[in-house]
Amino acid sequence: MNISLVGRHVELTDAIKQHLNASIETLKKFHLDIISVTAVASANERKGKTGVSIEFTINLAGKNSVVIKQNEMDLYAAIDIAIDRAQKALRRMHDRETDHHKVGINEAKAHSQANGGIDLSQESENLEDEIVPVELDLYKPREVGDVLEELKDSGKMFEIFLDHEDKTRVLYKRNDGRFGLY
Repeated sequence: MNISLVGRHVELTDAIKQHLNASIETLKKFHLDIISVTAVASANERKGKTGVSIEFTINLAGKNSVVIKQNEMDLYAAIDIAIDRAQKALRRMHDRETDHHKVGINEAKAHSQANGGIDLSQESENLEDEIVPVELDLYKPREVGDVLEELKDSGKMFEIFLDHEDKTRVLYKRNDGRFGLY
């Protein structure tokens, strides 16, 4: 992440730079691909009052940039408020990414409410990955006649199998209605 700090009519002291860098580093916790952050601090004078404004431009990979502007009388307060707003925006983006594809307990809750109640601890155990070993039929030697009967009964166009001589064979339906064997 590239960090660029700019002061317009405001001197950025080491303490301000350190506070800005520490504040910007907190944005990493959302695990978004932040390319660069530009912080521009500038002096404002409106209606005889002097103040400062801070503008954060956060460039994200593959997404729109996030721009946060904050006007305050104190630069530190402006930085803190702007960083809070930036964190809120990035949190929304992060939640939208992660929650959009999440299925699991929430789906089970909706299902349990529709069906009159389910034990959620039982549902969470059911959602865990379970590996069931399965032996493929492809590796068991088979007779051509048996495969031919299966092919006639099913809607398949072909069947791949091993014969008793450990040769890989393909039995297929031809266009003329007969069967071919490779």
